[in-house]
Amino acid sequence: MDTETQHTERDRSSDREEGPRSVLSGRLPDRLSRRLAGRSWRGPGLLGLACAVFLLLLSQFVVQPFQIPSGSMEPTLRIGDRVLVNKLAYRFGSEPRRGDVVVFDGTGSFVREAPERDPVTGLLHATGAALGLTEPADTHFVKRVVGVGGDRVTCCDKGGRVEVNGVPVDEGYLHPGDAPSQVPFDIVVPRGTLWVMGDHRSQSRDSRDHLGEPGGGVVPVDKVIGRADWIGWPFGRWGSPAPTGAFRDVPEVPEARTPGGGHG
Repeated sequence: MDTETQHTERDRSSDREEGPRSVLSGRLPDRLSRRLAGRSWRGPGLLGLACAVFLLLLSQFVVQPFQIPSGSMEPTLRIGDRVLVNKLAYRFGSEPRRGDVVVFDGTGSFVREAPERDPVTGLLHATGAALGLTEPADTHFVKRVVGVGGDRVTCCDKGGRVEVNGVPVDEGYLHPGDAPSQVPFDIVVPRGTLWVMGDHRSQSRDSRDHLGEPGGGVVPVDKVIGRADWIGWPFGRWGSPAPTGAFRDVPEVPEARTPGGGHG
């Protein structure tokens, strides 16, 4: 028997047997790795998208972060604070009360119309603002409710204080050193609207500054986005804005009163 021939045949046979194995061991893992890599990216990507959609829906209907852009509400709210606006606060028949800190759309009252934006830029800015990552729209404001529909709000009495329905209000939330107002005014707030002012009166453009404009300085209740209930950022300021008892002695106005828009 030719042993050399046997060895040659055995070697060729082993080559044929090992050939497919080398293909399986070489190419198949590459394909699997590519598929696995695609799946590994797809999972976190879908999860991130779902989280973003959830946050946008949450901010649209329940609670929205709002970045404080100015010092008009100091010391209650400071520049850069992120407050969480409770959008359900006035959804079920409740209305803003004196002393509430509210976020509202000032279109038609504090600004005549919304500024035009490039659609893409506007969408990106709106998304960032909804997540509290950028400053709010130019038409959105945060102020404190001082008068509700039917109230007569005047300034100032002999002690330099704001009066609501004839009762002087001790506004302990004001910025230290600020007067309640340097501008005298006397207005009966129309039903369905609010008279709002900043806590840092010398740095706030509020209802006082818009008295002579078409909106009369008051904000329609249906333009209120929500109540600023919590400070979520920075961590050192976690908590709710301090409640105020400044308006506890103010009497309610009978529904029979016909509100006028006069000011003096």
